[in-house]
Amino acid sequence: MTGSPGAPGPDPVLRDTEEHWPVVGEPRRSRGVFLRLRTDLVRMPDGEVAERDLIEHPGAVAVVALDESGQVLMIRQYRHPAGRLLWEVPAGLRDVPGEQPRVTAERELLEETGYRARDWHLLADVFSSPGMSDERVLIFLARDLTLAPESERAGYVPRHEEAHLQLRWVPLTDVVSLFLAGDLHNGITAVGVLAAHAARQGGFTALRKAALPQR
Repeated sequence: MTGSPGAPGPDPVLRDTEEHWPVVGEPRRSRGVFLRLRTDLVRMPDGEVAERDLIEHPGAVAVVALDESGQVLMIRQYRHPAGRLLWEVPAGLRDVPGEQPRVTAERELLEETGYRARDWHLLADVFSSPGMSDERVLIFLARDLTLAPESERAGYVPRHEEAHLQLRWVPLTDVVSLFLAGDLHNGITAVGVLAAHAARQGGFTALRKAALPQR
C-alpha cells in the first residue's frame, strides 16, 4: 500500500517522466517579440490526431530571497497580459546562451533588487503552464543577503516595466496568508513562497543544491 496516512515520506512512484507522443507532418509557426507559437498535429495512443498549440519559451528563473528575520523580498511589476500590478519574487528569462541557471538567478536578483546572496538552493523545478507552453522555471532560495555597491549595477539600466519596480520586504508567513486570501496571484511566486515555507518547517534540510544543469 502506498500513500497511506502516516507514511514516512513521499511515494517514490509519484514522479513525472519524459514522454513524447509522435507529431505528424510539419508544425505551423508564428513568431512574437520574445516567444514563438507552434501548432503540432499530435498522434494520440489510440491513433487519433489532434491539433495542439505550443508556446516555445527559453525558460526562466525565479528567486525567493529570504533574510535572517524570515522576510521575503517582493517586487511589484506591471504585467500587461494580466492587466495588473503584481507582487512577485524577482525573476527573469534564461535568454543568455550557455548561462547556467544559478548564474542567471544571481544576475536577476542583482539587477532587479541590488542584492547578492551567498547561500543558494533549489526550491522547485516547474512547468508554469504545461497545457500551452514548454516554459520551465527553476525557483531558487537565496539567503545570507547583502546589498551590493551601486558600482556593481553600473552597467545595468532598467527599461520598460523594470524601470517602475517597487520593492518591499514582507514576512514569509504573511505572503503565504496573502496567497491563501486571494490577494496575490503570481503562480511562480506562490510555488516559491509555499515551498520556502514548507522547507523552513524542516530546517531547510531537504533542499537540493543550486548548481543543477538544465536545458
